Amino acid sequence: MSQNTKNYYLPEPSFWPLISSITLFLMAGGFTMMINKIAMGKPIMIAGFISFAYLLYGWFGEVIGESVSKLYNKQVDMSFRWGMGWFIFSEVMFFFGFFGALFYARNISIEWIADAKLLWPDYVATWPTAGPAAKEALKVIPAWGLPAINTLILLLSGGTLTWAHWGMMKNNRKQIIIGLLMTIALGVLFLFLQAHEYAEAAFTIKSGIYGATFYMLTGFHGLHVTMGTLMLIIILLRVLKGHFDSHDHFGFEAVAWYWHFVDVVWLFLFIFVYWL
Repeated sequence: MSQNTKNYYLPEPSFWPLISSITLFLMAGGFTMMINKIAMGKPIMIAGFISFAYLLYGWFGEVIGESVSKLYNKQVDMSFRWGMGWFIFSEVMFFFGFFGALFYARNISIEWIADAKLLWPDYVATWPTAGPAAKEALKVIPAWGLPAINTLILLLSGGTLTWAHWGMMKNNRKQIIIGLLMTIALGVLFLFLQAHEYAEAAFTIKSGIYGATFYMLTGFHGLHVTMGTLMLIIILLRVLKGHFDSHDHFGFEAVAWYWHFVDVVWLFLFIFVYWL
């Protein structure tokens, strides 16, 4: 049985960590087999994603139920805040690795390749590059087209989410709902334009180091926007059910932190991937 004392909260034993381990094993194992062209790879990875959806629904639903039942105290609230803070920090390090790969390729590797005339005598080491086998220079996506529009969209979404947060602090239900709806709509619009950008791009993830770093950075960011949009939808549903008030709404704040983090990452992407 779960316990709620003055100083700490002790939840009852849970099987969700076991489900989490199985889910990660299925997803990673299925993906590994799929890229190695093993027939069972794709269905195993699909099973992993189904298990992941079940995990999110079940585990988060249990936590929401505990929160609504007022089982949590200030110690739990602080634990959630530290946990979300460290999670976002881990995400910062995740993207730092990909940005590091981009900077290394652009500022260090290109110069080394330029000196390796014995390897590729006819290769002109310039950035962006699709590698020595490329027949012509890459036609990159101009920064002041869709990327600039998407930058404006994400900046606006950060503003609408902040406006919704102000509504939360004032217990203004109408302002919260409108602000969240606007933020969700802007997130969906961003994803639609990014998909259109991918469809029109003149290069793929196989187009050398530039194509690889471009799609890894923007693709993983798009995945984060997708997850953030889904989380905002869940928060909107919780608002409609009356789960939050001006004093107790960390679930809303946590998603807002995540969304603002995604906004900041996109600013770095726009500057270093598209503009420079």
